Amino acid sequence: MKKLLALLLALSMVFCFAACGGNDAPETTTDPVNGEVTDDAGAENNGETKSIVVGYTIYEPMNYLDENNELIGFDTELAKAVFGNLGYEVIFQEIEWSSKYTDLDSGTIDCVWNGFTCNTADDDGVLRSEKVDFSYNYMENRQVVVVKADSGIATAADLNGKFGVAESGSAGEAYAKGFEGTAFKGFIKQTECLTEIKAGTADFAVVDAQLAKSYVGKGDYADLAIVDALSSDVEYYAIGFKKGSDLTAQVNAQLEALGADGTIATLAEKYGVATTAITDFSDQK
Repeated sequence: MKKLLALLLALSMVFCFAACGGNDAPETTTDPVNGEVTDDAGAENNGETKSIVVGYTIYEPMNYLDENNELIGFDTELAKAVFGNLGYEVIFQEIEWSSKYTDLDSGTIDCVWNGFTCNTADDDGVLRSEKVDFSYNYMENRQVVVVKADSGIATAADLNGKFGVAESGSAGEAYAKGFEGTAFKGFIKQTECLTEIKAGTADFAVVDAQLAKSYVGKGDYADLAIVDALSSDVEYYAIGFKKGSDLTAQVNAQLEALGADGTIATLAEKYGVATTAITDFSDQK
């Protein structure tokens, strides 16, 4: 009798282990964006919607607040369209531009999507493309010099002995420092640089052309002007991802799709960037 009971107990233990370790248990994977664990059907174990964090700064017409304090802009809406198609809820995280690489590498944000110039080097001389993975170029831009309209500044020689400002860590900073005989100070936001010119505490500012066209010569900045002769060569905006990210290729595919179906062109018209937005990515493959 004791032998029979022992046999039954052993069999029950075998069945228990088989049930716990059988092939019916779903396999799990880790999401490459937010690190959340999902089962083999793609449903997240915690029942929450996938999210992605986009780093940005306030910069009209790319990302800015409307009269209802809602974040809008060309980059804002395009990011929602791209990541919405990929199944992500977008969380926009305002950053300091000078900290963008640290935020990206630490995982505080998943990408930088905010008029990020890709075909240039930073102030340290290192190409930005060596620090991040860039998407396709989706918009043209230039660095422009902004001054008081009555300043008399028209050439690079006129900047000699002048004091300039630009956003810290920006392409504008590197461009501003290229003018000989000038002093320089960096600020957190490009709009702060325009305020310095307005107040007379700086002689010139270097900012993105896209931003300058939205502010200079209008409203509070009606007395400012762009010195066209001092503009940089053409630059390109792209979305920046952490090196090795799988998202780069996924976003590129979405840019192609949204370029083909007219979404990008519609957004570009809405935000006044139709002449600089890129809708055909066939030459970037």
